[in-house]
Amino acid sequence: MKKKINLTEGSIFLNLIKLALPIMATSFVQMTYNMTDMLWLGRAGSNQVAAAGTAGFFVWLGFAFILISKIGAEVGVAQATGRNDDLGARDFARNSIQINIFLAILYGTFIFIFRKQMIDFFHIEDAEVVRMSVGYLTTVTYGILFMFINPVFSGIYNGLGDSKTPFYVNTIGLVFNIILDPILIFGFAGIPALGVQGAAIATVLSQLLVTLIFVLLIWGKRSPFSEFHLLVKPMRNVCSQIFKFGSPVALQSGLFSIFAIIIGRIIAHWGPIPIAVQKVGSQIEAISWMTASGFSTALSSYVGQNYGAKKWDRIWKGYVAGISAVSVVGVLASLLLIFFAEPIFKLFIPEQEAIRQGAIYLRILGISQLFMCLEITTAGAFNGLGKTVPPSIVSIIFTGARIPAAIILSSSALLGLSGVWWSISASSIFKGIILVIWFMIYLKKHPTIIGPRIIGKTIFKWDLRYLRDKRGISGRA
Repeated sequence: MKKKINLTEGSIFLNLIKLALPIMATSFVQMTYNMTDMLWLGRAGSNQVAAAGTAGFFVWLGFAFILISKIGAEVGVAQATGRNDDLGARDFARNSIQINIFLAILYGTFIFIFRKQMIDFFHIEDAEVVRMSVGYLTTVTYGILFMFINPVFSGIYNGLGDSKTPFYVNTIGLVFNIILDPILIFGFAGIPALGVQGAAIATVLSQLLVTLIFVLLIWGKRSPFSEFHLLVKPMRNVCSQIFKFGSPVALQSGLFSIFAIIIGRIIAHWGPIPIAVQKVGSQIEAISWMTASGFSTALSSYVGQNYGAKKWDRIWKGYVAGISAVSVVGVLASLLLIFFAEPIFKLFIPEQEAIRQGAIYLRILGISQLFMCLEITTAGAFNGLGKTVPPSIVSIIFTGARIPAAIILSSSALLGLSGVWWSISASSIFKGIILVIWFMIYLKKHPTIIGPRIIGKTIFKWDLRYLRDKRGISGRA
């Protein structure tokens, strides 16, 4: 491979920031696809937003299948790169794409056949919202391959330590989407107004453009994948490793989406406006979620390379640097959502009742932003080690607990719909606390590292072996 970045040497903090910033920017680009849709659809009415939001649950569910190959590629390529195994990195990249294409076809076929039944699950009484939801989901299905494969391309480059290329490519797609959205939603120069269907078409065409650019880069002269061919038989041992790395995260994501769908059904009991509020509110909250995801992916690649190089001291210090940075983001996000809820939500849907309910949603979710950021970032550190099970266990248990909590709290005359929002916020707080403690306990068991002895003032002490290691007196394990 011609282009890779060594994350096992040099400044830890600078390496993380240089890797994380383009990944965060890419995450924001991907988030902006949906946010742009919500901005324009909100002008067309809350029913349009509710339709896209309802169908969007099943697009979100598909991300679980994407994560199998995306996480497998990121971790496999990063660890192989840390071992200076270029051939191994190439094998992980190729087999991840092959698995991804197969899963995209499988999932796309499923949702196309059962799209009507899937939308009917929500028991939405508004026939127009149901019709628009089915139409949106149908259109998105035609472009499911592009939506599946682009995150895997990004994951491969991230594993190499090159997070800039995915950012540039995805930004081109975003600009294309921003241009198409108002044209197709409201009509222009003879093009009919397609409403929510136009938003779906704009997204599919933009994702197609991103896929074409990635393909051109892979087969270009400056490609990091020399002799990279897809039309060869998948390697059983590599595919097994990809599923080992990616399956726990995919299961977590899939169940998270299923839980969200059930929560969505509970919300639908209150009508289309709460559905729209939850959809738009989650996009606003995604500002902190995507930032933390950027650090999570960067930390996964960083930890993966240093794990391959067996540099445990850099793993620990990188984790401390990562959660310190993301904590600042979490606190700022909380302040923003709690104190500026109404003006922020007003940017998306101008209807007064939607603004009132949206402000309540943002204030409640604002309380948990720091803990959500800690959970997501720590999950990335676990993934880099190839230990994808612990974050999956924590997420599945506490996200699943949202359902009974939402039913119980929302049935209260005091809380009502707000009880659903509190169930989401509380679970995020528990997940963040537990996962950070679990990771510290795991690293503390390693013979070359003693974790934090004093946490209250963020003072970290290192054992004598580490200090000698740093001075070059003894070798690393």
